[in-house]
Amino acid sequence: MKLVTAAQMQELDRRTIREAGIPSLTLMEHAGTAVVEAMASRYGDLARTRVAIVCGKGHNGGDGLVVARLLSKRRAQVQVFLLHHVSDLAADSRTMYRRFVRSAGGKPVVAGAAPEQLAKGLAASDLVVDALLGTGLSAPVTGAYAAAIDLMNRAGHPIIAVDLPSGLQTDTGEVLGQAVRADLTVTFGLPKLGLYLNEGIDHAGEVTVADIGIPIDYAEAVDSPLSLLTPEEIARLLPARKPSAHKGTFGHVGIIAGSPGKTGAAAMAARAALRTGAGLVTVATPRGVNDVLEGKLLEAMTYPVPDTADHTFGLKALDLLSAFAAARTSVAIGPGISTQPETVELVHRLLAQIERPCVLDADALNAVADRPESLARCRASLILTPHSGEMARLVKADSGQAVNRDRLAVASSFVAVHRTIVVLKGARTLLAHPDGRLAICPTGNPGLATGGTGDVLTGMIASLLAQGLPPWDAACSATYLHGLAGDLAAQAHGQAGMIAGDVIDQIPYAIGQLSHRQ
Repeated sequence: MKLVTAAQMQELDRRTIREAGIPSLTLMEHAGTAVVEAMASRYGDLARTRVAIVCGKGHNGGDGLVVARLLSKRRAQVQVFLLHHVSDLAADSRTMYRRFVRSAGGKPVVAGAAPEQLAKGLAASDLVVDALLGTGLSAPVTGAYAAAIDLMNRAGHPIIAVDLPSGLQTDTGEVLGQAVRADLTVTFGLPKLGLYLNEGIDHAGEVTVADIGIPIDYAEAVDSPLSLLTPEEIARLLPARKPSAHKGTFGHVGIIAGSPGKTGAAAMAARAALRTGAGLVTVATPRGVNDVLEGKLLEAMTYPVPDTADHTFGLKALDLLSAFAAARTSVAIGPGISTQPETVELVHRLLAQIERPCVLDADALNAVADRPESLARCRASLILTPHSGEMARLVKADSGQAVNRDRLAVASSFVAVHRTIVVLKGARTLLAHPDGRLAICPTGNPGLATGGTGDVLTGMIASLLAQGLPPWDAACSATYLHGLAGDLAAQAHGQAGMIAGDVIDQIPYAIGQLSHRQ
């Protein structure tokens, strides 16, 4: 599903109204209906629920007035707060105001609401609908709007944002002075980029994309390299499991991983690869830690190779590892291998010899950070899975925070130069392809911010590569499934108590959820 900017969405609305002949009032009616349906799905029967609806003067406020009318029909106790007088409303919003007044049977509307009136109404409510500002905001919020946003945030009730939390910049996710912190955002037509970037992630809450009647061919014609991964798309990509299949059908993953104190990383990558459906998994590891690793693995095999005096990967293992990679369907390099100088040199030389689809993670990324030209010498399709700190080292940025300030630009520039796929991990993981494609993953939660979950993702990507998915499809599918497994783990254990092993255990259930959509 394409992600759009404010300008692209405005053009899409314009085409829908002028070329498709769908009246703007009809779109507004559909938008309000979608919000009410999303509220009912999230909060249950809305009868007798006290709802405060805070409306601006533009089309966002008109959507809010439709919400008010439809909630009244469901016997909710609705109170509308207009920050302007009725005469100041946009034409469509005035129409929706009149429809609400006619149908509401005297339901209260406070026009030109003062802060004390709004504060009192919010305190007496169960739910709050934010219909103040839409996608056109370009300057910091001030005055009455800033005060209203502050009052909504401090009221302590769930907030449902109409299209976009008020105060959020549509394209960047930047907070313009003050922004609503929503629990649920119902956005219309196509998802807005700012909902998945920067502070937008914290302010949007759960995001629902609602169809309001924009023609499909118009949406598909939007010229955007950005997409939001969807369950329907990922379900179509998952490998089929034919009744006649055997373990060789689903590929053999080779994982080059482990060092003293870090065999857990190797074990988690291996288990994740198996849980994602690989037929066979073998972990190549330094001989000195092989026994420890075997004690952690039952279903995966190990392949001990000559090591250094510190029991890390050394150059003596180069030929064996090259042959090991050639005999596998896909390869992953990096979990827990250490940054010992000889190990770093091994990674550089090995990259020049590998021809199988390959995932680079963790210490393999640190190894190539000083000599990224090694990436160009690799003949294999490469998928890199850095977090922001690793990405900062790869692009010579000051810090992970510098990367996070413009993740789209950083990832796009890197893949254009180095011709790899990058999975930039973090809140709303971002994927970048050297042909210009960009994708954002909507699954996942803060519970994934724990040691080992990156190793899990590495194993999952390698598994889907081994099962025959093209590199971009494997990266997108594994990333979505990884986040979904994390969401299921959070439901079972809570975010604070999640560990990487919980995510691995949920992978089959995440796959099962999507398989039902095939």
